[in-house]
Amino acid sequence: MDMSEFVAPKSDQLNADDLLGGPRVITITRVVGTGNADQPVSVHFDGDEGKPYKPCKSMRRVMVAMWGADAAQYAGRSMRIYRDPKVAFGGMEVGGIRISHASHLDAPITMALTAMKTKSGSVKKQFTVAVLEPEKPAEDKTAQAVDRAIATVAGLATNDALQAWTADPKIVAYRAKLRESRPDLAQRLDDAVTDAADRLAQGGVS
Repeated sequence: MDMSEFVAPKSDQLNADDLLGGPRVITITRVVGTGNADQPVSVHFDGDEGKPYKPCKSMRRVMVAMWGADAAQYAGRSMRIYRDPKVAFGGMEVGGIRISHASHLDAPITMALTAMKTKSGSVKKQFTVAVLEPEKPAEDKTAQAVDRAIATVAGLATNDALQAWTADPKIVAYRAKLRESRPDLAQRLDDAVTDAADRLAQGGVS
């Protein structure tokens, strides 16, 4: 059970505490103005469930540095956001949302952002956004197993060997399960068995 689901605050926007469970990669769908001077921008994203990200001024500056000033260009772009517990408000650390990675960058960007304000002025700190690399597609281990089975069938030299392979109880059970879970792969294997049978019936000539 994921306990983070039961501690998230109720709100009309994404909050830092919504990220207590860890960072999140969001893909922007649109950016709109709110008319609110304190939070003038709403960044809507896939799966936001009506709770857009409303970046603070520092993160708005970061987004402009990342992608330029034309927010209409942001749709379809992604960024990795996280909860920074050190973000302070009114002299107290309350946590805030920060951007760590972004797509559509040729290289990481670094800029100076205001970390805190004092009587003598602002204290700035270097802030870096790294390049968000595309996610690698998950390996299809079932497809890989079927490829190995097809290679085995293709390497059988006699019809007796093919019949023995197809009659093996483990193979029979495997193919039956495959037809239920992955009919597309089951059909590939069936076609390979048919092709092998035809080849062997012709004396093994492919």
